[in-house]
Amino acid sequence: MQNTCGWIALAGESPLRDSLKGTQQADWLIIGAGITGLSAAHSLAEMHPQARIVIVDRQRAAQGASARNSGFVVGHEHPVTAELQGNEGFAGYQVDTSISRVASDEVRKRIARHGIECDFRESGYFFAVSDPRKLTDVEAKLQTLRAVGAAAQFLQGEQLFQKLGTRHYQAGIWCGNGNALLQPAKYVKGLLDALPQKVTLFENTEITGLERRSDGRIRANARNGRIEAPRVLVCLNAFIPRAGISDSGTFPMELSASLTRPLSDEEFEAIGAPQPWGVLSTRPLGATVRLTPDRRVMIRNTAEYRANDLSLAELAVRRQHHVLGLQRRFPMLGEQDIQYTWTGHLSASRSGQPYFAKVEEGVFAVAGCNGSGVARGTLWGRLLAELASGADSPILQSVIERAQPGWLPPKPFLDIGAMLRMRVEAARAKSEV
Repeated sequence: MQNTCGWIALAGESPLRDSLKGTQQADWLIIGAGITGLSAAHSLAEMHPQARIVIVDRQRAAQGASARNSGFVVGHEHPVTAELQGNEGFAGYQVDTSISRVASDEVRKRIARHGIECDFRESGYFFAVSDPRKLTDVEAKLQTLRAVGAAAQFLQGEQLFQKLGTRHYQAGIWCGNGNALLQPAKYVKGLLDALPQKVTLFENTEITGLERRSDGRIRANARNGRIEAPRVLVCLNAFIPRAGISDSGTFPMELSASLTRPLSDEEFEAIGAPQPWGVLSTRPLGATVRLTPDRRVMIRNTAEYRANDLSLAELAVRRQHHVLGLQRRFPMLGEQDIQYTWTGHLSASRSGQPYFAKVEEGVFAVAGCNGSGVARGTLWGRLLAELASGADSPILQSVIERAQPGWLPPKPFLDIGAMLRMRVEAARAKSEV
C-alpha cells in the first residue's frame, strides 16, 4: 500500500530544480508552485518582463493538491435551492457563474498558449445520483443553468445508462458550455514546463516565516536560505497558515481517491463503450467519479476535516470505501483492479467563497478553492498578480467583492463543529458514495 497519485505517475516528472541556499534578491516572490502560483508566475512574467521572479515550493513543484484533484474544469456549479432563478440567491449565483466562466476560459487560454497536452475535453459533465430523491427541482435547475449560459439536459434510466455504462445512476443533469474535464497533473506540469527561463524556481524549499525588514522589503526565511523581495504572493491554498496567515476564514480538508487499471476491450464493450465522462454528486460528500480517455475509472468518495496526511494504514481503510464505490458502479472491478490510491488537500470556507486579499503592504494571498481549484486557481493566479501590480478590471472587482469566506469559530469549537457537520453530510450522502 503506497500513497501514489495516479495522475502524477501517468503524467511523468519534470526535471528536478535546486532547493534554496543562501540569500536571494527578487522583485517578486511567489510561495507555492501549484496551479495558482504557476499561473501567477506566468502573468507576472508577461506584465513585468524585466523583473526577477522567484517561486518556491515546499516539495516538488506541480505535485501537490493541484495535481491530485479530479480534473473538473468548473464553469457552472450545481445550483442549490436558494440560488434557483426567482429566488434571492440567484443574483449571487449569476455573479459567481460569470467568475467561473472567466476562470474556465482562462484554463483554455493557458492550454492553447503553452501547448499543454492534458486530455482536455469540452464534453461537460454530469450532476448525477443513484437516489432520484437527491436530485430535486429538476426543471427549475435546468432553467437556472440555461439562464446563466449553460447547456443543460436531464437524463434518467436507460438514457443515462447509455451515457455512463453503469446502472448505478438513476437520474442526472448533463451540464456543458463551460464545464470541461482534463488530466490535472498533466495540466499543472504543462504550466510548470512552460515557465519562462527568467522565472527562478526552488523546489523542496519550505518557507518558515515572513518578516518585514527595516527598508520595507519582506524577507522569507527557509531552512538553508532566505529570499528578500518587495512583493510576495502567497498561493498555498489549504496550507496558507504556513505563511503566517491564520485568519483567512478557510480550513483544510483531506480527500482520498483511487484510479483503476484500464478496462479491457471486452469490459469496455460490455458497458457500451461510452465516451469519457465525469460525474459530480449533488450531495457535498457524495462520490466524484470519472471514466478517463484511457478507460480507467477514478473514484473519490472520502472527505475529511484534517490538515495532516492519512497514514498508510488509514489510507488502506479509505481504499476499501473506494472499492465499495467502484463495485456499486462497475461490479466487475475489485481491489485487485486499483492501480493507484492517494490523498490530497483542498481549502474550504463556510460560505463557499474564497479569501482573496492584500494582507498587508507588499503581501497578497488567496485560498479557499472549495473544490473548484483547476479553473479558479488558474484565474486567481492572474488576478492576484494584477492586484499586486496595481491593475484593475471588472472581473478582479467581482472576485474581491465576492471574497467573503465567512467567520470561523476558534479551536476547539471549529474542530468539533466541522467533524459533526461532516458526519451529518456523510449520512445524507450515503446512497451516493
